[in-house]
Amino acid sequence: MKKGDAQDPKGLIYESYRIEGITEPECRTIFLDWALSLPVGQDSRTALEALIARYGGDAPDHPMTQVMRAGLEEMGKPRRRGGARARPRGEG
Repeated sequence: MKKGDAQDPKGLIYESYRIEGITEPECRTIFLDWALSLPVGQDSRTALEALIARYGGDAPDHPMTQVMRAGLEEMGKPRRRGGARARPRGEG
């Protein structure tokens, strides 16, 4: 397994699976750092799906697998837009 590739440029996800006793909150922090480290224009959904395929099968109960799956689920949920765009417009 190669550390640092297109889906995991800094090797953060790779390393998280090697930390004995890592917790879910620690994995969420690493996941956020991972998301922020993706190159501009990289499809985060595709990268996340590849990482789940790479690690999730061998470690389905690992906290990082659970965090990544939750992240993928959240990407699929529609988000409410706030501000002026969410307000009804008058006919006036």
